[in-house]
Amino acid sequence: MKSYTTHEIAHLGHTEILTPKLEESTKFFTDILGLSEVHRTNNSVYLRCYNEYQLYSLILTSSEKAGVGHVAWRTSSVEALERRANALKEAGYGVGWIDGDYGHGKAYQFQGPDGHLQELYYETTRFVPSDEQKPLYKNQPQKHPNTAIGVKKLDHVNFLSSNPAADGGMMEHTLGMRLTEQLQFTDGSRPGVWYSPNNKSYEVVYTKDETGSQGRFHHLAFEVENFQDVAHAADIFNDYGVYIEFAPSKHTINQTYFVYVYEPGGTRVELASGGYSVLEPDWEVISWDEVDRSKGQAWGNKTVSTFHTYGTPNVEE
Repeated sequence: MKSYTTHEIAHLGHTEILTPKLEESTKFFTDILGLSEVHRTNNSVYLRCYNEYQLYSLILTSSEKAGVGHVAWRTSSVEALERRANALKEAGYGVGWIDGDYGHGKAYQFQGPDGHLQELYYETTRFVPSDEQKPLYKNQPQKHPNTAIGVKKLDHVNFLSSNPAADGGMMEHTLGMRLTEQLQFTDGSRPGVWYSPNNKSYEVVYTKDETGSQGRFHHLAFEVENFQDVAHAADIFNDYGVYIEFAPSKHTINQTYFVYVYEPGGTRVELASGGYSVLEPDWEVISWDEVDRSKGQAWGNKTVSTFHTYGTPNVEE
């Protein structure tokens, strides 16, 4: 049993998604999901959800193939950034410091065992709403967008990995994240691990890539208010011709409601709600074996066959 008393990683900051269809992907995230464009360069578009205190949580970058560019985590202080960067360097995961990017200060980049590029930063620019964006309630960053869905904020990321236990071990032992749930099979393998840097039940997942590939991306997820919003989003996706891979249901692990779709560039996107918080400092990891998983999701829905084979880049291409 492990006690977690200090959170040096505050939360998931932003995700960069690579897309071969930059304008179509941008239109999907803005016109359908309701994110707002806040910045643009020659190759990238920066987008925010309405309930986020930072300038943005998603970067779309033009690329020949879909995939993940990098995932960024905000630390709890400047000192925490330095400590975690040193820990990553000593463990052999460090890539090095960069000056920063639009909206945030210097960052330390690193790669896990499977090769996914990630970074840590602390200094950030807070979002200031325009007069038209000012909310009625002072305790929310921005008024709700007048769009079809209007997702609240970036919720979590899921990496495909050839060795989820090794990648998860890096998050636990160098960044201090807490393992909340896992797949623990009778052969000793751990093909799925769920980690959190804070009191959410998870913000990052590593799941087994059944193709044997390395460094691929499974999905990024955005939060909506409740299951009704998940179901309503599915209707919107149907109306606008968005491919639904996994229709609305409920996960057994972490208890979130969900719907999964593909954005135009090819990346899998989840809309999620519900779940639980972890308040216990001595949380005991919840494990699921093959028998548990054979029962499917929470309401008996079988997991779709593409869930552990499709990812970006798409190996079939």
